[in-house]
Amino acid sequence: MKLLALEGLECKLARRQADRPASRREDQLKIYISSDMEGTAGVVDWSQCLPGERDFEHYRRLLQSEVNAAIDGAMLAGADDFLVNDSHSSMQNLLPDQLHGRAGYLSGRHKPLYMMQGLDETFDAAFFVSYHGSMGSPASTLSHTYNPRAVAEVTVNGVVAGESGINALVAQAYGVPVALVTGDRTTAQEVAPFCPGAETVVVKESVTRFAAASLHPEAACELIRDGARAAINRLDSIRAPSISMPATMRVRFRNADLAEMATWLRGVERVDATAVTLTDDDPLRLYRTFVTSVALTRTVAE
Repeated sequence: MKLLALEGLECKLARRQADRPASRREDQLKIYISSDMEGTAGVVDWSQCLPGERDFEHYRRLLQSEVNAAIDGAMLAGADDFLVNDSHSSMQNLLPDQLHGRAGYLSGRHKPLYMMQGLDETFDAAFFVSYHGSMGSPASTLSHTYNPRAVAEVTVNGVVAGESGINALVAQAYGVPVALVTGDRTTAQEVAPFCPGAETVVVKESVTRFAAASLHPEAACELIRDGARAAINRLDSIRAPSISMPATMRVRFRNADLAEMATWLRGVERVDATAVTLTDDDPLRLYRTFVTSVALTRTVAE
């Protein structure tokens, strides 16, 4: 099995060789990591994952451990170039000097591509670590879809999409496979239609939006490490997202004022009192329009 994995890695590297910049080694695997926080084992309340709250310092270290576990697993499979995009809240949650693998660290709250800033076609795989379910899901701890005060549900081509499914649009635009997704079981289920073949690691079972049965943090990190290693070892079998284009995104907001504000953007159409649609044949442009609509509605969301 180990020999087969190495042979698969060699094939992968050979295919990618022509596309690599001259400054990179021929055998280098480049991994992009978008890290959220609500999907971390043990996290069940906003006080645990919002900077300034009493429990944040403890739980940010649990998140740090899960991100490092993903890096460790990928390194065991041969990856040695990493960029971590801090994608939660104010996007400055991790401790950069404690990132394993000497990973690059992208942080800060103003990013044009938000949770997917920094991704481009030079990456071999993307990891979504500590992700969560959508606001439209039956039960997922701290569920939301970009802005819990504004967005009630998002679908892409009629399928409920959480942040993982929406962010897959950017991975599709750059032809990068989403190889690993970690979080609760709802997150794993919701990502499947958008990122087929992704390795999913379930570190907690959500009971309600504010309760979950979590693995011990050490056990969660072990699973994430194993999942990341498995994902890189079978990277040849994981394809980039292939959401049918043109794609239609339907966004239901929490009130009519938010929906009306979203229509200020070109291409956004009102379909009822609280819902709008966005249709585009360019996955990156569709993502940008959605993120811009969310940014607009933050000004009046309660």
